[in-house]
Amino acid sequence: MCGIIGYVGKKAASPILLEGLRRLEYRGYDSAGVAVLDKANLAVRKKLGKIDEGIARLLKADPVAGNLGIAHTRWATHGAPSDKNSHPHLDASGKIAVVHNGVIENYDLLKQKLIQAGHKFKSDTDTEILAHLIGDYYEKRLAKSWWDERPREPKATNGSGSPGASPHQPPKGDTLTQAVCDALREVIGTYGLAVICADFPHTIVGARRGSPLTIGIGKDENFLTSDANAIVAHTKKVVYLNDYDVATVTPEGFEVFNLGADTANVQISNLEFSQEDAARGKHAHFMLKEIYEQPQTVLNALRGRLDFEGATAKFGGLNMTAAELRGIDRIVIAASGTSWHAALVGEYLIEELAQLPVEVEFAHEFCYRNCPLDKNTVLLVLSQSGETADTLAALREARRRGHRALAIVNVVGSTIARESDGGIYMHAGPEIGVASTKAFVSTITILTLLAVHLGRMRHLSAKRALDVLRGLEALPKQIEKILTQNHLLKKLAKKYAKADDFFFLGRGYTFPIALEGALKLKEISYIHAEGYSAAEMKHGPIALIDDKTPTVFLVPQDAMYDKTMANLAMIRARKGPIIALASEGDKAIRKVANDVIYLPATLDLLNPILASVPLQLFAYHIAVARRCDVDKPRNLAKSVTVE
Repeated sequence: MCGIIGYVGKKAASPILLEGLRRLEYRGYDSAGVAVLDKANLAVRKKLGKIDEGIARLLKADPVAGNLGIAHTRWATHGAPSDKNSHPHLDASGKIAVVHNGVIENYDLLKQKLIQAGHKFKSDTDTEILAHLIGDYYEKRLAKSWWDERPREPKATNGSGSPGASPHQPPKGDTLTQAVCDALREVIGTYGLAVICADFPHTIVGARRGSPLTIGIGKDENFLTSDANAIVAHTKKVVYLNDYDVATVTPEGFEVFNLGADTANVQISNLEFSQEDAARGKHAHFMLKEIYEQPQTVLNALRGRLDFEGATAKFGGLNMTAAELRGIDRIVIAASGTSWHAALVGEYLIEELAQLPVEVEFAHEFCYRNCPLDKNTVLLVLSQSGETADTLAALREARRRGHRALAIVNVVGSTIARESDGGIYMHAGPEIGVASTKAFVSTITILTLLAVHLGRMRHLSAKRALDVLRGLEALPKQIEKILTQNHLLKKLAKKYAKADDFFFLGRGYTFPIALEGALKLKEISYIHAEGYSAAEMKHGPIALIDDKTPTVFLVPQDAMYDKTMANLAMIRARKGPIIALASEGDKAIRKVANDVIYLPATLDLLNPILASVPLQLFAYHIAVARRCDVDKPRNLAKSVTVE
């Protein structure tokens, strides 16, 4: 959601911050701002709207200089999108600037306390309350220690080395870091924040709880960011902060300690992707680029995991023995949004191939209801970013109750990846488009492998397993073949772009893909769309069918083909326009559908992967035809890091 970028070093901070903000645009935002320290002058610029029309134009007209700064893209929670509610926010003295991701749940109580102490506020945000609270503690510590210990820059450890565990408390003389800690001990809620102060011209203080924050390690310069995409052009070495970590970052290095423990776990990691991986390249939008990357995405998900000799799949990170895996009696999959649709496919896959009961939960519901879990139940969470707040909360709840929690994630070093008991990386590369495409396909590919892996430990025959593995191996070329129909999908999109409503229908394995197809269209084109089981239409929704409401039917020649065709006939009888996704060689579909897109023949259980691709392209081209902002749809964020 919101994005943070901070810089301290010898270079001009403003261009680096502005570049970082542009790389954070994909996360979703409504305003942006920067605070730069030039000697003792703290300059703040912030503006509602897109970066190039807002903050970039403002900085060009009214530039700021300095080698230390923080910047932010805001996605409104407390307070409407506006200039005054944009970050950074200042404390009462105007010496301290704060940018913040997350939600301060007790902000109103803190606000009343500060108002009684004489504070006045300029915005409607919870973040300004936090800025004033930090400033209040800073002034108290300054007054207490002024005569014997004037404020001074902390001595940070050398980030290029191997920093060990840091003390539970910050250095005694580091008044700013101490003030941040004092304030955070009063805070209830989530935060990823960066703080600078006019008295400390070479220091950024960062802290996290429930919202990601990462230190980027450079040479004579360092960074602080909520998303490594913002700094990949400058460094490959990072430190992912843990909950309750507080970091003091200077040009020479950094120091990390933890508010809740005697030591902090500090590990330097290398980013798996490059600046080029996070660039749009020749494509008009990131979403289109990522759709076209899916043949490679599937290859990456399969690489090293296909075991034809043993007729199974191999994983190195589950951290469970064969006996422990055989001992699983039930799997609960928790996810949100697109990942939840992938989880539904996973339910079908695991139950069919492994004969294991699977229940799919919305992650945000799992956390707040007493879902019964017996001792042999395993939780599996799905998240592209590895930072989805409600999915992370579900993982923590399962572990708190003593259950093993596994994860499928894309981002190495993400919080879910680090806190799960084991898991599987997608290795799909950065996904910048807000509407997930390649991560969805990658997740289903991995769930298929997992179903084979679990099935071979139970009753799945070698022949059946080999059929699935060979089908998976054929997918990349089959996806490439589907992509050659892009021009047809573009033509279809222009034909139907003015429709106000859509239905997406499927049965069996394609039912979750109907849900996902409808979601994609809603997300980026703002057309009302609903996904249903084709059989469910006659139980109510068919009342909405007319000659102006198109229906996208997923009707491959699978086990449900005859039933789905019967459902299709009901729509046709009511003069509803029909767009069919059908198997190659199906001539009958031409007689009943207005338009047909063909899918290569595959196993029933692999149809979800192939059917996803044309639906993604269809949604994309409709959004372009309607002149929507495909990569940054309104009101949406790439990674939902608040509950």
